[in-house]
Amino acid sequence: MRRKIAFPPISKRPESASTECVVQERTALEKHQGFHSLQRRFCRRSAALALTAMALLALAPAAMTAQTTAPAKPMPEMSTSTDLFVMIGSDIDRPGLLPRANYNIGIGHTFGFLKKDPIGDELTFGYTYENSGSHGFLHTSYGEHTESFGVMKNFDLPRTKTVSGYTWIQTGITTYTGNAQLENHLDSGLSLGAIVHCSYHSSIWIQESYSKVVTVPWYTTASIGYTYSW
Repeated sequence: MRRKIAFPPISKRPESASTECVVQERTALEKHQGFHSLQRRFCRRSAALALTAMALLALAPAAMTAQTTAPAKPMPEMSTSTDLFVMIGSDIDRPGLLPRANYNIGIGHTFGFLKKDPIGDELTFGYTYENSGSHGFLHTSYGEHTESFGVMKNFDLPRTKTVSGYTWIQTGITTYTGNAQLENHLDSGLSLGAIVHCSYHSSIWIQESYSKVVTVPWYTTASIGYTYSW
């Protein structure tokens, strides 16, 4: 006799429970889609901010370079300045044409309130050594040592800022060495020169001078020198 196998009855899900499950699944799906949408918007904004930052970083060096390479404003002229000068040259003694070494070092100070003074706007003090021997050029036992005060007048030349001119009036005491006794005499001179401005602080001076010492024949001196100004 064949035996029958009994299976448990299949329980059916209620219709209300099935609807609730569908709603829960749809809600979960919408939440998942909303999260992904929010994530995508966040990524887009982050990418936009990153591109903006990269653009600013790329443009910053160009702006700094443009600001650096902008033409500098001309430096205003100083109302006062100080000049330290060193000059070498050759005297041409009279009578005759006897070349002799001439070395000069000194300092000068320009005053702004003397700018329009016709005599000068710079006061100077200098020391000069000159070879006064009868032979040789650089140095002999016979020397001429001069400490002098001067007044210099600086003036501009037309159509140029690189070169300017000056006149220089000096007077002082000259001491002759090499003889049995030292001899002191009054020494006066007048110079006309040009200044080649190499930079704001450095310049080259070129000048021609006429000098006269009491009881001594007159002489002229051609000199060139370097000056540092501040």
